[in-house]
Amino acid sequence: MSATTTTKRTEMRQDRPWRTKGGGQVDKPTLAGFFGRYGLLILLLIFAVFPFVWQLSTSLKSPTEDIYSFPPRLIPEEPTLANYEAVLNTIPVLRYAYHSLVVGIATVITNTIFATLAGYALGTMNFRFKKTIFALFLSTLLLPGEVTLTSQYLTVKSLGAANTLVGVFLPGAIGAINVLLMATACRAIPRDVLDAATMDGASTLQRIRHIVWPNVRGMVSVVGLFAFIGAWDDFLWPLVVLSDPEKYTLTVGMQYLQSSALGASNPRIVAAGTVIALVPIILLFATMQKHFFKGVEEGGVKG
Repeated sequence: MSATTTTKRTEMRQDRPWRTKGGGQVDKPTLAGFFGRYGLLILLLIFAVFPFVWQLSTSLKSPTEDIYSFPPRLIPEEPTLANYEAVLNTIPVLRYAYHSLVVGIATVITNTIFATLAGYALGTMNFRFKKTIFALFLSTLLLPGEVTLTSQYLTVKSLGAANTLVGVFLPGAIGAINVLLMATACRAIPRDVLDAATMDGASTLQRIRHIVWPNVRGMVSVVGLFAFIGAWDDFLWPLVVLSDPEKYTLTVGMQYLQSSALGASNPRIVAAGTVIALVPIILLFATMQKHFFKGVEEGGVKG
């Protein structure tokens, strides 16, 4: 055996200290730990996934099937897409989805830009009343949205944006939690790198473009995903600010469906509408989860 091969094997053992000589794992759980771990996972699966599975099953059931049987039957005996067809015939789903998409994209753009700029200021710059401003951002997270609902509506109405998609978008144009996330990401950038760029004559926008942005793109993806999901799922504010059914977003449109005569008499149709509203978010997160978790773990300057 050559010395090079021996050295490589020694380095591999050092890189994997959890391995024993026989290749087994030192941290192998006990039998009780094994059942406890998977028991918790199954319990989490029941509470987190079962409601969606039940709604999906209900949306596919025919009028002759009992949707309230216990234990519930998740596999329909006579699967049908008639409930989805009834939703499409009752409300303009595509138009409502388009409205939600417009609001969501606008919210992502503004949160990405303004949260990055504000996060850079709070995370790396020194100015008067910085701690006070930071405390104000934190205090807004402690207030439920219902507290500021009236003031938001009066502000939007005074701007002439009531009953418009602009009025739906404005309160979520920048979120305090997104600013704090970006401030944390910017704070992780070594100060020496920013100081060196300043000494070389780089302006603030140049530092943000060439130093800050490449190192916070992962967190930006997290902010963008949070912003879009929040805008898409928002129900209370669009319900308050919109009075014309032609301008409803998808979540408000689903409530409009439930209050209609057809939805009130047939919960299968309501379930179909709920699935229609949830599927885009599920697909979005499934597509972006790699970038999401990468952004959560990302920090500092990459070489």
